[in-house]
Amino acid sequence: MTDSHAHLDACDEPAATLVERAGAAGVTRVVTIGTGIDSCRAALDIADANDGVYAALGIDPHQAATPEATRLDELRELLAHPKVVAVGETGLDTVRRFATPHEQRRLLEAHLALADERDLPVVIHNREADEETAVALGLFRGTVVLHCFSSPGLVSLAVERGYYVSFAGNATYPNAARLREASASVPVDRILVETDSPYLSPQPVRGRPNEPANVVHTVRTLAEARGVAAEELAAATHANAAAAFRLP
Repeated sequence: MTDSHAHLDACDEPAATLVERAGAAGVTRVVTIGTGIDSCRAALDIADANDGVYAALGIDPHQAATPEATRLDELRELLAHPKVVAVGETGLDTVRRFATPHEQRRLLEAHLALADERDLPVVIHNREADEETAVALGLFRGTVVLHCFSSPGLVSLAVERGYYVSFAGNATYPNAARLREASASVPVDRILVETDSPYLSPQPVRGRPNEPANVVHTVRTLAEARGVAAEELAAATHANAAAAFRLP
């Protein structure tokens, strides 16, 4: 299995410990996320030190109104690292308004330009900004990964455009029936799974810090929603991650 989105630099335990436990659970690849320049450097250090760990680098939308958003030249340099597999996370968030919509959109557009320049996928953060996100991505022709998907109303457009749709532990929550139904409509070659560690622990381990090994719980829940064996969905999402991020 592949955990397509984890913040290993934000976890309390050492990354090597988490990667070892993930391997024991059958999770052999992890994409760790940089959310600012220092975080990106930490993500690269973790990827360099651990087999099967790759990095996606970006400046998250919560920092769009801070000096961090001016460090795009540094981000461009870091994206040249051989273990970088995507740009992001980047996107739009109308829930945690640390930056104006205009500031977030400007930073998102800069990330899309970098993804196009580097021929890399882009990892999109979207919280209650479905329409704005759809418009912002309208002209982007590269690979799109909708991270921590939580917008059932956006699933038809995502499928139409061929985006990869990644589901996290929140899909396992009792009140997430609509999200599970949406997951069942994503084509088998476009669905991904993630933990968003250390956040959004799946229901069986809710209340504890999340980690890549826990992606198995999300796989089981989504497999049940789709009416397939967990092993079948695990294999499909693993292959999809390889295709989306060009992983070995």
